Amino acid sequence: MRIAQEEVFGPVLSVIPFKDEEEAISIGNDVVYGLAAGVWTQNMRRAFLMAEKLQAGTVWVNTYRAVSYLSPFGGYKRSGLGRESGQEMIKEYLQTKSVWISTAKEVPNPFVMR
Repeated sequence: MRIAQEEVFGPVLSVIPFKDEEEAISIGNDVVYGLAAGVWTQNMRRAFLMAEKLQAGTVWVNTYRAVSYLSPFGGYKRSGLGRESGQEMIKEYLQTKSVWISTAKEVPNPFVMR
């Protein structure tokens, strides 16, 4: 269905029946987008399983549209590039480097692993 394949922004709810958790995950991941997903359940094991396996940048469980500037926000697949907010966003502007400094008075043999 078109509604299940496109990123729809607005007050829209599509209800698609499924047999079990594996089929629900398959349906949820069978799209080229992955901004966010919502899971409604009373079973915490199912909540963690769905959050782990759904290919979405945000997974809301028993809530929807909860956000914080401390939490990274961004999608998977074709749903944007990088992350907004949180420490993940700062990493977009950084480049990691390792620097090793010896404080020994004599120069050690550079071919010996330390």
